Amino acid sequence: MTASKLVLNAASGVGGAGLDVDEVFNTFLYDGTHGSLTVNTGLDLSGEGGLTWIKGRTINEYHNLFDTVRGNGYTLRSTETNVSDGPFFNQAFTSTGFSLNSSDSQVNSNQHNYVSWSFRKAPKFFDIVTYTGTSVNRTVSHNLGSVPGMIIIKCTSGTGNWRVYHRGVNGGSSPEDYVLLLNGTNEQYDSDSFFNDTAPTSTEFTVGGDDDVNDHGDTYVAYLFAHNDGDGGFGPDADKDIIKCGSYTGNGSTNGPEINLGFEPQWLLVKNVNNNSSDWLLFDIMRGWGMGDADIILEPNTVNADATSQNWVDITSTGFQITNANGQINGSPNTHIYMAIRRGPLTVPDDATKVFVTNIEGTGDTAMTNSWPISFVPDLNINTKHTGASRYLMSRLAYTRQIAVDGNNAEGSSLGNKIFTDVSTQLNVSTGWWAATADIISFTWKRAPSYLDTVYYTGTGSNRTISHNLGAVPEMMWVKRRSSSENWTVYHSGLGNTKYLTLDDDRQESTGSTAWNDTTPTESVFTLGTHDRVNSSGQTYAAFLFGTVEGISKVGSYTGNGGTQTIDCGFSSGSRFIMIKITGTTGSWHIWNSVRGIVTGSDPYLRLDESNGEFSSDIIDPDNSGFKVNSDALVNANGYTYIFYAIA
Repeated sequence: MTASKLVLNAASGVGGAGLDVDEVFNTFLYDGTHGSLTVNTGLDLSGEGGLTWIKGRTINEYHNLFDTVRGNGYTLRSTETNVSDGPFFNQAFTSTGFSLNSSDSQVNSNQHNYVSWSFRKAPKFFDIVTYTGTSVNRTVSHNLGSVPGMIIIKCTSGTGNWRVYHRGVNGGSSPEDYVLLLNGTNEQYDSDSFFNDTAPTSTEFTVGGDDDVNDHGDTYVAYLFAHNDGDGGFGPDADKDIIKCGSYTGNGSTNGPEINLGFEPQWLLVKNVNNNSSDWLLFDIMRGWGMGDADIILEPNTVNADATSQNWVDITSTGFQITNANGQINGSPNTHIYMAIRRGPLTVPDDATKVFVTNIEGTGDTAMTNSWPISFVPDLNINTKHTGASRYLMSRLAYTRQIAVDGNNAEGSSLGNKIFTDVSTQLNVSTGWWAATADIISFTWKRAPSYLDTVYYTGTGSNRTISHNLGAVPEMMWVKRRSSSENWTVYHSGLGNTKYLTLDDDRQESTGSTAWNDTTPTESVFTLGTHDRVNSSGQTYAAFLFGTVEGISKVGSYTGNGGTQTIDCGFSSGSRFIMIKITGTTGSWHIWNSVRGIVTGSDPYLRLDESNGEFSSDIIDPDNSGFKVNSDALVNANGYTYIFYAIA
């Protein structure tokens, strides 16, 4: 037996912590440049080894797979039986991702958009093995560090199909007896010539004598994907799962199976294994995996560009639910296999500039195109005009839709706006929405543990709990009914679980159990009562959960003293964003930001609950620990309680 492998580092970080999702997997969207391009995925592919898979989103072109074992520029195409070989496209792996120097339409034409999926080698996540065939049954060693959940094999020295082992084939009963085809729609079939009816182990897998996996003298590459089952070992406490390979049985209904992964996914591959005409379907949150909208899919077995014709599947905080009767994803009573990868990050942020930014038109964007490069992948955005306009909120999980924060209308279309798609590190506010104008102001958040989470759910009309992934007790929650008109409802720890506020107007807090069922949220769930605002049967909702992170964000309250006082948020360089609302009486939600000015003297501010332009007054002042409030009733009336949210 001969086998060539790259030795993997231990799946641990500094101080024994496990690796984060963002250290081993990345989805990156980019515009082709027709020349040199460097992609920063944050993954050390040149040092640790791995795989980068590139597909043109707006063109019918090949899926190109590059791996570090075969070397820079050597590509395989998941739709093809032949070997593309290489090197091609002047592709190279780097310590932060990969680079290209090509004008080829497969990977880098300036006329098209592209997606790359990168998998870093790491125990209990992903491994790559190469070997030479013998034509007789044999074992091949690997370094995955766990039993593989899925194995994809391709001959690299000649023509051959892409062969797939998956632990969920045949409903998980003796899956080693069966084989699948990645480059076709074929259903599973029983044959011992591929995996020799032998289950893989944590150290090796077995191949039979078929030419596609073991022809004498031919060379092969195998991509091994793990299945975590409470043993993943990822995250700061080395106790998180990040990849699952499983199966479900279709029911042929738009209310399809709900799969509990134990985490919220960001990437999903699905195949009906009992149907000879079912494509492999690939979803990810970067290209657009909407809640109730048409999902953007790619098919590894075809050259087709992005397709957005149907709502296939919805993301939940603990997995996904099938929402389509189409036989490819929900054939009854067929078995469907899947591979799902967890959304990251798993670590609490340590730099506020990596999770929040304010942009205004004209700053670094003199052409007034309403687009800005940003240093992180955005998840939540509120944008408006500082001269006056509605305050529109957009979330990556509802990527084509917006909700006005200053009104109670149902969620609406964003007029073709793709604020969270096309380019990973750029924010695009469609000129078809606002038109090219110099008065846009935009606030953007990234989801992160203890800092921000978003949850979408359907109401039941009965008291209930909703799972979330904040990883800490939410101190502020904004809840909005998406499917029809209703006010925004706010929970804030400064008021407790018996009261609620309205985000879209200035009314004082209300008291009643029908919002939060008089129950304080926990690190894993929040509780809803029966109020139509938060839990009407059959209605759809969005919830945005905010928390305090030391030195990064602060959710809190204070009592006004009628003079001047410092609000200590635990920051070291002051606040870049501040929101304050008086309680016990009417008062707007006032917001300040450092880009427009948080200075000693007069500061411009907006009211989140109305569409007016900026006001200006000396109401607050900067302070390194947080901010100061002056003797103005909007922020410091004697004896009144104020709630606030600040970001460093």
